[in-house]
Amino acid sequence: MSRIGLISLISLIQSANALDTDLHGFAETRAGARTQNDPTQDQMSLGEVRLQLDSLTYFDAAELQARADFVYDALEHDPEDIDLDRGTGFIDLRELNLLFSPVDSADVKIGRQILTWGTGDLLFINDLFPKDWNSFLLGRDEEYLKAPSDAVFASWFPAMGSFDVAFMPKADSDRYIDGTRLSYWNGSKISGKNFTAEERDQWLKNYEFSARYYRPVLNWEGALYFYNGFWKSPVGYDLTEMEYYFPRLNAYGASAKGSIGNALANVEIGYYDSRDSSDATHVVPEDEFRFLAGYEREIGKELTAGFQYYAEWMMDYSDYEATADPDAKRDEIRHVLTLRLTKMLMNQNLTLSLFTFWSPSDQDAYFRPNAGYKISDHWTVTANANLFVGKDDHTFFGQLEDNSNINLALRYSF
Repeated sequence: MSRIGLISLISLIQSANALDTDLHGFAETRAGARTQNDPTQDQMSLGEVRLQLDSLTYFDAAELQARADFVYDALEHDPEDIDLDRGTGFIDLRELNLLFSPVDSADVKIGRQILTWGTGDLLFINDLFPKDWNSFLLGRDEEYLKAPSDAVFASWFPAMGSFDVAFMPKADSDRYIDGTRLSYWNGSKISGKNFTAEERDQWLKNYEFSARYYRPVLNWEGALYFYNGFWKSPVGYDLTEMEYYFPRLNAYGASAKGSIGNALANVEIGYYDSRDSSDATHVVPEDEFRFLAGYEREIGKELTAGFQYYAEWMMDYSDYEATADPDAKRDEIRHVLTLRLTKMLMNQNLTLSLFTFWSPSDQDAYFRPNAGYKISDHWTVTANANLFVGKDDHTFFGQLEDNSNINLALRYSF
């Protein structure tokens, strides 16, 4: 949709019998640089000015939300080339949806929206909604880790529990690392060349469906999940076409979250059923069982700590091992430990935090320190870093070592 068409549609809907409209947003400038030399990338990792406008318009029987970012990106070679799925170009449409209640016990939201569920902190098992890994790893605000979905999302709240279903008529993949801004392991070396893959972009043919049922269980919240769609990144390879693609995927899972004394605890499991099989012409991931357990509590005055253990257990590992590169194969079980420390200071105007991922099986780690200072009700300054270390180039965080970066941002909110 063109810029003029998009703005006209928003204006037309908002002007039709609107009762009231709330408008807010922010203007932000953010700059970042790599801490190490990456021969495949610019030394500057971020250089952008961003204006976000977020409006919520109330009608008699519905609410219309529109939220868009208008971006000047010094590293974007063609800002007029807008891709609303990849989030490239001078506009990133984050939300444009209509929320209404057809009956008292149900809500329906139609349009572009940010979807999330599950219990992990920056770890996801049953949340198979799209993520923007480029924004997250380059140091944009954490809210940009969640990429938008074009979906119909319905919730039903009977006495026996609550049901959520999401239907995406066209698969919404992750905004995955493709070498444009972050280098990656291409199977034989670190590469910065643009990665290409066959997209799942046919409406109604390449659809996704997600469902959740949840209800209180002994003062905890329990949930069951189901997903039918595709792996969120192009992890399959077509040996005939010599091209990566998105294999089909089903996922089944459950979670529970509640309090233990003065702490919050969560546990979540999921089984990834790769519906395609490897054969003479296709290479697809094996099935995986995934597990997550978390624990968070206050350990001092305005100081909180959150711990998580996460595991990915590959099924049929012997089949994978028989064909994998012996110098770059993964372990049967990938273990990850995380620690989040958050400290509030100066009447809660200064927030210091550190999020750490460490994988003892991959022997790599990712450190994400952040400092945010609230200058006034409108102004905030933030500094953060994304630091990667790893023994090997082929592991999840190890491949990103040359992408380590530091960032500084100034935001005016209104």
